[in-house]
Amino acid sequence: MQILLIWFLYLPFTGLSPEAKENRFSPAADSTFVLYESCKLRDVISFSVFQKTMEGIKTYKPQKSIVTIIDFTLPSSQKRFFVIDLQAKKLLLSTWVAHGKKSGIEMALSFSNKLKSNQSSPGFYKVGLPLQSPKHGLALELFGLEKGINHNAQKREIIIHGAKYVSEDFIKQYGRCGRSFGCPALPIEVMPKAVQLLSNGSLLYIHVFKNADKKAQNVDNNPLNLASQNSEMAFPFFDFLYHSAFLPHI
Repeated sequence: MQILLIWFLYLPFTGLSPEAKENRFSPAADSTFVLYESCKLRDVISFSVFQKTMEGIKTYKPQKSIVTIIDFTLPSSQKRFFVIDLQAKKLLLSTWVAHGKKSGIEMALSFSNKLKSNQSSPGFYKVGLPLQSPKHGLALELFGLEKGINHNAQKREIIIHGAKYVSEDFIKQYGRCGRSFGCPALPIEVMPKAVQLLSNGSLLYIHVFKNADKKAQNVDNNPLNLASQNSEMAFPFFDFLYHSAFLPHI
């Protein structure tokens, strides 16, 4: 009887890969899943995307408990910009977000870290201070944290900003959001809340289809041209000066 019971308990995992079996019994995986369930994200974000986000939390050690996930595996006609308070275990914001015009039409399929590519860049970012863009108004600056993937975000003037082409009315008319020059653009009316929640130290993760981030590697990826990145999301004095500048933005 005991042998049959052991076999019955083991049977569901016999078809799993070694990595999946290890993760199934991993305390870290279990605690992440408990947090995922506590935040009530089951019908909002896939667990694998949330798990990847939590890996970024451990790596980059953000200053705030707020984390933003952009899921570019979803079409722009769906809400795919999610703001979560990990400490309060609560989804704070869910809205539409645009991708770069050369990343795709309704789906974001192509990505780049290159200047003037007009494509989105995947990966992890730290969110800086609010700024006033002459073109877009209230905005948030982004710092790309992954070399070769999104480290050119500042040079490309990639920011979170509001846009008229990201709205429910636009989607009803055209079946999708409009597209940016590479910025994650939000509905204009959402920007004040986004600034309040995200500014000065939160982490942003842009999720894309598997291996798409590797294709975003800059072909001019010369180590001499790579900005050095701190593993912690610190904001040095020069960051503050840069954030305070009123620059034209895409």
